[in-house]
Amino acid sequence: MNHDEPLLAAREITLRRGDGTNGKRILENSSLALRCRETVILRGQSGAGKSSLLWALARLLPLESGTLLLEGKPSNDWAPPIWRERVALVLQKHALLPGTVRDNLLLPWTLNVRRAASSSAPDEGRLGQELRDLALDDVDLADDASRLSVGQTGRISLARTLLTDPSCLLLDEPLAALDPESAARVLERIHAFAAAGGAVLLTRHDGLAAEEGRVLTIADRTIKERKP
Repeated sequence: MNHDEPLLAAREITLRRGDGTNGKRILENSSLALRCRETVILRGQSGAGKSSLLWALARLLPLESGTLLLEGKPSNDWAPPIWRERVALVLQKHALLPGTVRDNLLLPWTLNVRRAASSSAPDEGRLGQELRDLALDDVDLADDASRLSVGQTGRISLARTLLTDPSCLLLDEPLAALDPESAARVLERIHAFAAAGGAVLLTRHDGLAAEEGRVLTIADRTIKERKP
């Protein structure tokens, strides 16, 4: 990868939400670039298309036109499962499977695509460290996942994603339902991921103060950049 290239980029994309030509056009000829070691905040009014953009960047929602690039290579050069391993989307609404916290954290290593890649599952030490890093000190790996709160469930989903070592994180309201102390710990972990060479795009409510870094706003079907 050329170090001058963005890690993840969208060039002149047009995007609709909904089916075919009946869907609502939410972006027109818009571009963005995420570079290694940066956390970028994505804002916009409710319904502006923030979540849809994250889905499109993860190749879970097709573009009407435009190009996505990862490590300087267009999306057609990447098999969709490999793209989604590298560009990981963590949704605002989380669903855990029946079983323990450990079962849910290790879920990716039960899938054929990861078995084929001979990827080793993380050990107990790393699982526990990820819980602590995300302010889940009171959660045990043997706990029943169905008994977790909404905020705990979201952090388990984030922990599971981080354990797979993606290149980019796309986070839809990762601080929702968290108290200030837990939110600060989660942000610290997100920034640590970026500092280690990753790239992060996360949505936040407009009323919250922004950290230092770039802020992108979706307005009038365009992605605009402004100072935080």
